[in-house]
Amino acid sequence: FSGVYKKLLFNHAGTRLLGGVLVGDAQDYGVLAALAKGETPLPCKPHELLMGKASGPAMAGGVASLPETAQICACNNVTKGALCTAISDQGLTSVSQVKAGTKAGTGCGGCLPLVTEVLNATLESTGQAVSHDLCEHFAYTRTELFAMVKAKRMQTFDALLAYCGRGTGCEICKPAVTSILASLWNEPIMQSEHQTLQDTNDRFLANMQRGGLYSVVPRVPGGEITPDKLIALGETARQYGLYTKITGAQRIDLFGAQVQDLPNIWEQLIDAGFESGHAYGKALRTVKSCVGTTWCRYGVQDSVGFAIRVENRYKGVRAPHKIKSAVSGCIRECAEAQSKDFGLVATERGYNLYVCGNGGARPRHADLLATDLDEDTAIKYIDRFLMYYMMTADRLTRTAVWLDKLEGGLVHLKEVILADKLGICAELEAMMQSLVDSYACEWAAVVNNPEQRQRFRQFVNTDETEPCIEIISERGQQRPGDWPSEAVSLAQFTVLQEHTKTTAAQARTAPRSWVPVGTVADFPPNGGATIKYGKVQIAVFNFASQGTWYACQQMCPHKKAFVLSRGIIGDTNSIPKVACPLHKKTFSLESGACLSGESYTVEVFPVRVEGNVVSLELPAPDMLDALLATDVGCHLATARDTMLEPVAG
Repeated sequence: FSGVYKKLLFNHAGTRLLGGVLVGDAQDYGVLAALAKGETPLPCKPHELLMGKASGPAMAGGVASLPETAQICACNNVTKGALCTAISDQGLTSVSQVKAGTKAGTGCGGCLPLVTEVLNATLESTGQAVSHDLCEHFAYTRTELFAMVKAKRMQTFDALLAYCGRGTGCEICKPAVTSILASLWNEPIMQSEHQTLQDTNDRFLANMQRGGLYSVVPRVPGGEITPDKLIALGETARQYGLYTKITGAQRIDLFGAQVQDLPNIWEQLIDAGFESGHAYGKALRTVKSCVGTTWCRYGVQDSVGFAIRVENRYKGVRAPHKIKSAVSGCIRECAEAQSKDFGLVATERGYNLYVCGNGGARPRHADLLATDLDEDTAIKYIDRFLMYYMMTADRLTRTAVWLDKLEGGLVHLKEVILADKLGICAELEAMMQSLVDSYACEWAAVVNNPEQRQRFRQFVNTDETEPCIEIISERGQQRPGDWPSEAVSLAQFTVLQEHTKTTAAQARTAPRSWVPVGTVADFPPNGGATIKYGKVQIAVFNFASQGTWYACQQMCPHKKAFVLSRGIIGDTNSIPKVACPLHKKTFSLESGACLSGESYTVEVFPVRVEGNVVSLELPAPDMLDALLATDVGCHLATARDTMLEPVAG
């Protein structure tokens, strides 16, 4: 009914949920998955998980139905009962506090939606208010901040922070606000006032992968590509030793690029006719297509041509989360348009427009918004739909979740988009057209700007480069070795601390000297850059909004990745911190302590600025090498044991 199909499988006794299928409505996935993993009997009769009791909704409709023994966080084996107890006993009121107090959500992060549900349900059960503030720096939702930025025409994070915020910001609010600014004004994100506010993917215009390496994903509109462009991709990948894979979105991904090689790689690709694919951004990714009437005997519309038109219109448009689309040339739906944020399925009279579909961990079948549209009308409705979503969605919310939370649901959305119930459609169309008109390839701007190319240096005090993770060969290609488990990673850190305890004590008491490492201009305001000292990499941060400088080891102890200088800096409870760009572990820039609840720490170093010269107070290079040499971390990043020396052979 209404495009929804649900099937659950139970044991013969009807006391255990074994698995199931959810099509069109997967909002109960998290609860059902936890019940299926649990060892205790179901809290209700089997049919009540779907149909509910006569007096209420389906039992699966919330975390309240989960038993206390239900596993919420698989990485750290945290149960619902342990979460609820910690929230009540420790007075936890935010997800960050829950992560620090219980370790739930500090592994892969996939359980965070369920952790949030447990937190909110527990707070509500005790009569406490559930906060929807963006973070500790802004006592407003993203929707409220969007309205303020739009009404006051504010164009920088600092302006908004001064108007309605406090502190210096963090890894949550900085990307959220820059996303709002991009959705409204679309200024280049590589401008100095925007760049260090971005997550590392946007800051370096590439998706960070394991070991601090990056992927390169050129745009291939509609999945259509010429032989010459394919050859250009292959030649570039071969020249830089990049792992090559065809993605599920009909384009080609080149993995393993060093940060310092990115401008040169993109210069070659731009010369070959490519432009940025925005795989790194919370933006339109791709518009997938089947071949439609171009080749297929069943096609009824030119799905390739329309997909290219749609992709070229919305490329670069930033939103609360990534956006995916597709165009199918007939009802056989080979492009899978009904699993996308918006999709078009060809009919004899035009296109049916579907919205708010989703694949991934919680699939959702898209809803039919309008039927038999000509291309221009479809574009008009998509303009309205996307801008309304961008104006009203929470941070990091896909369209599927947004529609589920939208008051009035699909009926309301149709009234706004099709019937102009709110009288804002002309404004929505004008706002989208402004974004379309201001598009520019972000990589072309970098390639043609020597100053911006300098920001991609591995080290600011030397032209030397060095690898930061061990590479292995597999099926004729190069890739990083496998990461160890979370338990091994923490054990490695503990063993490393014990192994270097004496050296660390000596280093802290040994004579130190002030070592010049660069000029003020080498370190971006409110961001970091890396210097090389002997065999050690050190991250140096220019905390311009505080008027202070900090330095710490470049290696994040969690996954032994040399990436901390590329993280977002900010504060929590007035403590200056940096968030690792890989998994958002946060570390105090004053003490080096992990603020996310784990036992990790990082070494910190005093910084002095005299005139234009930036210096660090450091022990002798050989002493620091024994503590933090890159080759030790490089080995541990892929070691499956806790040995500190590379294994011969």
